[in-house]
Amino acid sequence: MTQQDIYAGLTEVMRDVFEDDDLQIGSTTTAQDVPGWDSQAHVLLIVATEQRFGIRFTTAEFESLKNVGEFATLIGDKLARRG
Repeated sequence: MTQQDIYAGLTEVMRDVFEDDDLQIGSTTTAQDVPGWDSQAHVLLIVATEQRFGIRFTTAEFESLKNVGEFATLIGDKLARRG
């Protein structure tokens, strides 16, 4: 799966979680850039992303993420390890 595919899938997930069909994300997007991205939404985002990509995150992994770019990289790394 390419980074473009990951961003496309992640965009779909984030639009669904934040109920914003016009939401645009990029590598530097942070929680401060997305209205409604609070701790509860963060958990929903993690669970929805796990379901979308068929991967699992540890608490330490998602607590260390600083922006969407790091999140996309982590998703790509997990998909690559899965094979």
